[in-house]
Amino acid sequence: MDNVYEGKVMWSHLDANMHMRHSAYADFAAQARIAVLDSLGLDFKVFQNLKVGPILFREELIYLREIGVNDIIKVTLEMTKSKPDGSRWSIRHEIYRGDGVKAAVVNVDGAWIDIVKRKLTVLPEDLAQKFSHLPKSDDFEDITD
Repeated sequence: MDNVYEGKVMWSHLDANMHMRHSAYADFAAQARIAVLDSLGLDFKVFQNLKVGPILFREELIYLREIGVNDIIKVTLEMTKSKPDGSRWSIRHEIYRGDGVKAAVVNVDGAWIDIVKRKLTVLPEDLAQKFSHLPKSDDFEDITD
């Protein structure tokens, strides 16, 4: 499994200052999560059939360097925290410019929601097992509360 997503910064990603707008960083991080989940066999058809989806409680963006139009960026993904059943989790993304300079860090805390009941849920055991194969950070912590 590859935990790196690559994308090209388009004109629509820019703000009035001619660098990547704040929400585009979050969009690239979200796409990276979807791509990595898909590579684990957790694609959106699976989620649609289960009527379950990922939900975020917190999203923190730390901007380090500007990114411009037509730059090819790389977004990494590592799980920093998780309950043993995968029902609650935290993921860190690092976004790199094409020249290799780290431009941003995106931290998210999330869980799974039953989209019919509108309540938090857990993944079936086989899918939770797949989810547990996300790359873990060096500072990974089990959530025990």
